[in-house]
Amino acid sequence: MAIYFGIDPGKSGSVSAIWDDGTPWDGSPCKLDGTGKDIADWFHQFDLHRARAALEHVHSSPQMGVKSAFTFGQSFGHVLGILDANEVPYLLVRPQKWQQQMGCMTKGDKNVTKAEAQRRWPFLKITHANADSLLIAEWARTHGWR
Repeated sequence: MAIYFGIDPGKSGSVSAIWDDGTPWDGSPCKLDGTGKDIADWFHQFDLHRARAALEHVHSSPQMGVKSAFTFGQSFGHVLGILDANEVPYLLVRPQKWQQQMGCMTKGDKNVTKAEAQRRWPFLKITHANADSLLIAEWARTHGWR
């Protein structure tokens, strides 16, 4: 059975997984710490030969300080390196694209994606940390890799 990963990069982001039948993986999402290092260990619990991933394609912004922008870039690059090293095919998807296709345009309001994730998976504990990664994983399953 294939598995789809949704990756919301950054210090407060996470990685979630959804099976190809639409069932969310029943383990805890991988909370990213801003370095991306914890994702390498988390991936080892899966058979990555049948995995696909979607990584939110975001950039640093002028509001970030130099150190924050550099740390963000390092984390993003680290995640890409882990995907490449494990030969996990991935797509880069802009927030506007996955949000539009999943019916949850935030316009900066994270409560929108949290509410949409809770609507889709009422049996899961949805937080601001895992809502986007779950929706990105579902986007990968229903739009990105179809």
